[in-house]
Amino acid sequence: QVQLVESGGGLVQPGGSLRLSCAASGRTFGNKNMGWFRQAPGKERDFVAAIAWIGGSTAYADSVKGRFTISRDNAKNTVYLQMNSLKPEDTAIYYCAADRFTTPQAMGARTQYLEHWGQGTLVTVSS
Repeated sequence: QVQLVESGGGLVQPGGSLRLSCAASGRTFGNKNMGWFRQAPGKERDFVAAIAWIGGSTAYADSVKGRFTISRDNAKNTVYLQMNSLKPEDTAIYYCAADRFTTPQAMGARTQYLEHWGQGTLVTVSS
């Protein structure tokens, strides 16, 4: 079993940066593909970024390409989301997810089937 705990959210001004972390417990973190998703008030949960458990393959939503970077440290059982040039429309609760079989490129289409989810961390971008 894998448990995921997000951290690093908070209030930031437009143009600022934040780094989110997702710490996983359980022995099988290393064979899970990991993803970040976000949900704004009144909207559906959207794919943000994902990374493969080996090889470093990544995928990004068009809205965050060039601004966000996903990375992972399997030794620390942690996946990160570096968010730069933040905009008010990035305001949302950010969730991480883990799945053994869904590739990073498919996570956006298979959101409802992913195996494990964290509780989320709130990111507010406002002046």
